[in-house]
Amino acid sequence: MAVKKIGIIMNGVTGRMGTNQHLIRSIIAIRNQGGITLPNNDIIMPDPILVGRNEKKLQALAEQHELTNWSTDLEACLDDSYYEIYFDAQTTDRRAESIKRAIQAGKHIYCEKPTATNLEGALEIALLAKEAGVKNGVVQDKLFLPGLLKLKRVIDSGFFGRILSVRMEFGYWVFEGDWQPGQRPSWNYRKEDSGGMIVDMFAHWRYVLDNLFGNVSAVSCLGTTHIPERVDEEGNTYKCTADDAAYATFELEGGIIAQCNSSWAVRVNREDLLTIQVDGTEGSAVAGLRNCKTQHRVNTPKPTWNPDIENPFVFEEQWDKVPDNQIFDNGFKIQWEAFLKHVVIDQPFPWDLLEGAKGTQLSDLGLQSWEERRWVDVPKLNI
Repeated sequence: MAVKKIGIIMNGVTGRMGTNQHLIRSIIAIRNQGGITLPNNDIIMPDPILVGRNEKKLQALAEQHELTNWSTDLEACLDDSYYEIYFDAQTTDRRAESIKRAIQAGKHIYCEKPTATNLEGALEIALLAKEAGVKNGVVQDKLFLPGLLKLKRVIDSGFFGRILSVRMEFGYWVFEGDWQPGQRPSWNYRKEDSGGMIVDMFAHWRYVLDNLFGNVSAVSCLGTTHIPERVDEEGNTYKCTADDAAYATFELEGGIIAQCNSSWAVRVNREDLLTIQVDGTEGSAVAGLRNCKTQHRVNTPKPTWNPDIENPFVFEEQWDKVPDNQIFDNGFKIQWEAFLKHVVIDQPFPWDLLEGAKGTQLSDLGLQSWEERRWVDVPKLNI
């Protein structure tokens, strides 16, 4: 048994997502479990260096997790041949330029999405990575949520018959910051800082729809800014220049219609922060982050419209829960393990920078649809 230590430059992990999901629940968790065991019993052991602009935050984060390596000098890290992988969880407006520098340094690339602020930038880094021959991947975490894995199991079983439609409801109330602190950083609500619901979430909806139901072929989108002013982390009131909600309809290959409401200004009256209802000729399902339930055609009740009497049905009780049947690990960790295997033993990894560009493409076309108030076709991407 041999241990393969692999150096990883982790840029931007002092933020909420980078710290919690990528560092603690992925890389630290992999280290604590003794690394990743390969089929020949060799071990992959990730060895991160934390990179960012705030020296105090980096040092504190490294010490908290018993890591010795951190730096504010990205160029020096990129020049160090020990580090084979560059990971980026910075804000979107900084990501593409840093990835280009990492590609030039010969690093394999793994990054958060969106991969760039526009499609042109996303395609540029995808092409650069292809030409440089470096392996590359983009975080597509929602594919590995327990609820969506169960939904994929239901789809693959043929349970639905012909899938007709998908309804997605996502979001919650993000406090304005005046009388209660907001749960999301203020840059999310400033267009000039690459914020906005469409830019943020359409990258997710693209890979969810493409991978589960069929490639997105057209989009009709209406965005809006429901909350015009918020209060930032320093207590300063600022104008919200980015959309905080988006109401979209997607046409998928095969004729499936997907409707998706996304909002930071909605109070939740559903089972989870994300719910996906799928209706087919033979049955239906509703999936959340962790759970999934189904209703087959033979178990479908027969309600009739009669507003003059009390509703005789308790609809929520007429569904069957899909069992776990397996142990579900953290979705970010699962994909990290897959990417590390891709780098070390060339295990297939389909979620590359071109897939990331597809998410940015859908965001751009969603914004275009909103601006022009019309349906917009989604052309296929190639590099």
